[in-house]
Amino acid sequence: MNLTTHALLTKEDFQTRTDLPEWLLNEYQTFHNTVTDKTFPCYFGMSGELKGELRYAYVTQDDWSNLPAAVSSFLELFDDPKHKRHGLFVFVEPFETEGSIEDYRKQFWELLQYMHDVDKTEWPLEAPRDPDHYLWDFTFDGEPIFVFGNTPAYKQRKTRHLGNAMVLGFQPRRIFEGLKGTEKGGVMSREKVRARVEAWDHLPTHPDISHFGDPTHNEWKQFFIGDDSEPIQGKCPFTHKEMKK
Repeated sequence: MNLTTHALLTKEDFQTRTDLPEWLLNEYQTFHNTVTDKTFPCYFGMSGELKGELRYAYVTQDDWSNLPAAVSSFLELFDDPKHKRHGLFVFVEPFETEGSIEDYRKQFWELLQYMHDVDKTEWPLEAPRDPDHYLWDFTFDGEPIFVFGNTPAYKQRKTRHLGNAMVLGFQPRRIFEGLKGTEKGGVMSREKVRARVEAWDHLPTHPDISHFGDPTHNEWKQFFIGDDSEPIQGKCPFTHKEMKK
């Protein structure tokens, strides 16, 4: 099955288009209600949704081809400076029966691996290929992107529960200009958000959460954290094409 359209959806599309599946309309409404709650921890997500600045896409369980196409279309927006703070949220058609954290984590990394395997753009020479390198980042179309998974299996970390579907958030690193690592704006912004996350979740910040460039940190672990306070163990499921040779 091929999706009738690919590319990006806007907030208005959910009100005007008649070709969107019912499950997607339901999941978007839950997403909207969640991130616009006045206590929701992420200011950028809340503001972006209220202003109609976010973009969306979806994939079905049997057709993922829309994912790389949508991300490519989204990255094109960044040629226009006014789009610098946008984020992309991709809804994955729900499983017939809700899965475990591990079920969703497995599919999350399969989706990123699929994107990488069909990516026609070479990674920058200086970009680490090994996820165990502290400067590793996911790159698509030559653009480093922070990707984070949200699923219904999160019962304690409610900030990562955005409905019955897994939702992948894509934030190009360019979004964080002025908010990086140890930059003052980045430190202050992270501290505020993390305090709100802890209040929402009633849990301390997950031990795998840090900032990009932290030499004691593996960025891939932050992409899909656990529903607890235990550090993620083992190897990253992602394998760069050059590492398979």
